Order: sequence, then structure tokens, then C-alpha cells
Amino acid sequence: MRLWWQDPFRMFQTNLREIDAGLDVESVLDYLEEFGADTWLLSVGGILSNYPTDLEFQTRNPYLAERPSGDLVGDAVKAAARRGIRVMGRMDFSKIDHRRAEAHPDWCFVGPTGARQVYNGLTSVCPSGDYYQVKLFEVLDEVLDRYPLDGFFCNWMSFNEVDYSRVYHGVCHCVACQERYDGPLPDDRDSPGYADWQRFSKDVLADLTGRIRDHLAARRPEAPLVLGDQADIVFHEANNAVGRRLWHHRTSESVSAAKTFRPTVPVLTNSVGFVDMPYRMASEDPHHFAQYLVQAIARGANPSTYIMGTPETTPYACLDVASRLTRFHRDHSEVYRDLVPAAQTLLVRSERSRAEFEGLYLALLQRHVPFDVLPEHRLADVDLSRYQVVVLPDLGPVDLGTYDGAVVATGTTTVPALPIRPLARYETEAEVRSLHLEGGVPVFGTFEVVEAPSDAEVALRALSRAPYGPPEKCHGHVLLDRPGMVKQGNVVLFPWTIGRAYREVGLSVHRDLFVDQVGGAVQTDLPEQVEIVVGRSAAGFVVHLLNRSGDTDQRFAPPVRIGPARLRVPAGVREVRALVAQERLQVSDGWVQVPEIGLFDVLVCV
Repeated sequence: MRLWWQDPFRMFQTNLREIDAGLDVESVLDYLEEFGADTWLLSVGGILSNYPTDLEFQTRNPYLAERPSGDLVGDAVKAAARRGIRVMGRMDFSKIDHRRAEAHPDWCFVGPTGARQVYNGLTSVCPSGDYYQVKLFEVLDEVLDRYPLDGFFCNWMSFNEVDYSRVYHGVCHCVACQERYDGPLPDDRDSPGYADWQRFSKDVLADLTGRIRDHLAARRPEAPLVLGDQADIVFHEANNAVGRRLWHHRTSESVSAAKTFRPTVPVLTNSVGFVDMPYRMASEDPHHFAQYLVQAIARGANPSTYIMGTPETTPYACLDVASRLTRFHRDHSEVYRDLVPAAQTLLVRSERSRAEFEGLYLALLQRHVPFDVLPEHRLADVDLSRYQVVVLPDLGPVDLGTYDGAVVATGTTTVPALPIRPLARYETEAEVRSLHLEGGVPVFGTFEVVEAPSDAEVALRALSRAPYGPPEKCHGHVLLDRPGMVKQGNVVLFPWTIGRAYREVGLSVHRDLFVDQVGGAVQTDLPEQVEIVVGRSAAGFVVHLLNRSGDTDQRFAPPVRIGPARLRVPAGVREVRALVAQERLQVSDGWVQVPEIGLFDVLVCV
């Protein structure tokens, strides 16, 4: 049986304050219908229950008294059903009030010093304790007994090392964690054993997620769980934050990582309409918000818009563009049905080498090489044979199993197919400074001095370092037998951080050296500011063209219109539709003329 969330859907989340319990349900539903949404994520239970709960450890929202029925959830579910709109329940079990915390101290987060974590009068709880492990399921049962909800989302289901103010509290030392963890618990990120604790915490949450999924499947199979990458629907929150460096491709990267791991599992990108939680009344810039939704749908995610309060109380400036893009997704739902990745290049992600990853990401994007992203720890879970090239950015030893396609590796990466002998490593700024490869290519970051196999092809030999000041002494570079590139069979290694060099300095020579070894670029005369994302759906071969000309320092500016331009389509394509331009494009000798592109366009090839 095909379940509702396996088809494209569009969500709107009203993250309600306690004072919003008297909202006009019909007015909100009118807004959602005009907006283009068919699913309403409504605050239901946990910290506050927006229904008359009878559970002793839950708190009824006192503002429910403003409703004649005394039941916001019941009113919403009935009214939405009359319109064919689904209602999903937002639950937040991360905190309890002071009275419950005093009665059940064993449920609470306990820091390394023995202190609880209290924020605005609410006490954080620990996923290892019985509030999550036992009481959560009692709440779900009470809700399911009363309302035919269409799914659930659990907010902030995590070990609360960091609070809303970004204050770091360390690792939980509650009794339940001590009983579950094998050995002494670390105190914080810098403690010995912290990596082991991270694996433990992920296992606890994965087990809990699985149990919630199983519980919902047994009680109400048509009600999915929205959570991490093991849930029925994978959740990604697209948001901004004051003080955080903007990575312009964060949404696209996150959705790609989820869809590459499990292509047929739906992803929900919940896009935050405000700038940051402390600035929740300030609208996100419309051009910034548009990127959340465009990047999401291009990679196959379902779009969602998230506001604080109700549309009446927080009429954010970004909601107009959000509505236009949501309606576009609605009007072309056949294009987004069963949309899965179709790139032939895979870029593996490791947070240990973030700058290297981002540099290679930008290089591929700008040279029009379509690619998918996969987290390093998922390598063994994906059939790599669907890719012609796998890119490994500074990962150390990597086992690709039986994969026999092409590999392009950088930095410290080693694979069995290319046995090299490490001799030394330059890794500090002082060690690398003045290091060049033949042809005047500068090295930044780290450089591995390696001995290549005798039958390997070597290139880009290093020049010895020499004085770099004063000018009168700037000479003495000697060509050495230290390769900057090694190739054997279908494996290429750049034994230095060529991606980091491009990310931090921006020389096109680094980008082009790398991409020329990867290959697979789409033939087009579109400029590098247009990102090309390819996929397959029920409608055919789908090409999203994203105009990135508005990417600028710490913001998204209005994109400059680009085109028209030529683009080669896959062999055998007879017809191409440009959905935004609303044109049918003539295919001539495998080429089409792409109309002028504003924010984006979508080509459907059949």
C-alpha cells in the first residue's frame, strides 16, 4: 500500500506559543490553502498539551480556556479533515516543568558537576531516562486514542549538551546514563572517551527512534514519524543563526546526504521564517528563504515553512516568496513524485575535513558536474556501483568494498587500489608556506610526501621551499621527486588539500586541476553561477537549474537574470519542458536553448 507521505506534500508549521491556544482554526486553514500547503504541523503535546490531557505528568495549556471546546487539537483535526488537509503533531519531550522535575529527578539531565539544566523555568530531561523511554509512549497513546493524527514530529530529541542560549553544559551524568554507559562518562568535548560517548548517544537515540516508529506503525500505520535519517520521513531544518558563518549550500547538501543514503525515503525541509530564535519576530530575508525551498525541492525534498505563532501574529516578509514556491511544487507534483538522485559523481562528506569538502563541493558545482553527497559513515550502506566516480576528500584510510569505478582522492586519503608509502607530512602554515608544484601551483593546508608505486603515473612534482623575502632573496626553488598527483589505473590521488586551497584562497587553478580528473561536466555555455542538479522522477529526467549569482558574503542577494544559453541533454531525449518559463524547448542535435533564468528553472526531459 502506498502511504500518503510517499507522494509529494507541502507542510506549514505553526510553532505555537502558549498564548496562541485560542487561535482561529478556520482562519489558519484558509491561509494554508491559499499558501499551497496540504499538511499542518501543529503543536500538540510534551512541554504543553494543546488538548485536555489526563496524564499526571503532562501540563494542559491554561490558555485552552479561551476555546469553547477547550481542545485546540480536536478543533484543528475536525476542521482540517473537512478540507482534506492533514494534521501532524509536533511533540517536544525535551523539558519538563519544575514540579515534575522535583517529583522525578531521575528523568532529568545532570551535568558533570551535578547541576541540572534549567532554562526559562523548564528542566531538560535525558533520553536515557524513563520520561523518554517510557512516558513518551503513554503520551503518544493518549493522543492516538483521541485524534486521527497524520504523523508526528519530535522536536529537540537529543542529549542536551547545549541550551537555547548556546551555553555548553557538557555530557549528561544522570543515573540512567551511568547505568547504560560502559565505563566512566566523559565530562565534555575535550575529555578522553568523548568519541565513544558520541557513539553511545547516537545508539540510544537510534534505538528510541526505532521504538517510536514501531509503536506508531502498530497503532496507526498511516501516521509516519518525522525525525532523523532512520525515520519514516527524514527531517532537516533549514535555518539561519546570528554569529554562524553562512554556508550557502547547507540545505542542498543536507537533503542530498539523506536522499543518497535512502533515495526512496521522503525528506522534509522545514524552513525557518525568522532570523534566529532570539530574534523570532524578525523575518528572514526573502532571497535567503527562497534558497531554502529551491535547494530543497531540487534535491527531492518536500518543502515546509515554519513560523512562530500564527500567520496573523507573525506575518513575516518572506512568506510571499515561500507561498509562490510552495504553490509551484503543488502545481508540478507529478515532476516531484518519486524524484531520486541521478548524478554519476559521488562526493563523500567528513566533518573532520570540512574545508576540504566544501572546496571540492564548490569546484564541482561551478564546473557543472552534477553530484550527490554521502556522509562518510554511510559508505558501507550505499550501492556505489551507481556512480562512475567517487570523490574522497582528505579522509584517511577508506574501504570502498567491491567498488571498481573511478576514484579521485585528496589529502590523507588512501585506498587499497593505490598503495602509496607516506614519508612525511607538512601540516603547519610555516611548513607549507612557499611550497609550490610545477607550473606555479601553490600548496595550502597540508601536503603528504609520498612514494608512489613504480608503475604509477606521477605529475605536479613539488619544488623545494625557498626564501620568500626580501625580494632579493626570493629564489632557490628546486624540482623534487615529490608528486602532487599520483595516478594508477582508475584511481587519482592529490596528496594535499587541494579542496581546502580552493575554499580558502579561491584560485581557479586548484578547482580546474581537480575537476579535470573527475570529469562528467554537463556541456553548456551557462556560466558557473548556475548550479545543475539532476534527478529522475515519475515525469522523466529532471534538471534543476539554480541561479547562484545572488550568493554573497553572509547573505543571498537578488540573483541576476542569466541566459538564454545552450545545454546538452541526455541521448534519446525528444522533448524538454521548462516549467518556470512555461516553454517547450526544441531539441536539436542533442542541444536545447534554455530560456533566461531568474531564481531557477526546471527542465523535464522525456
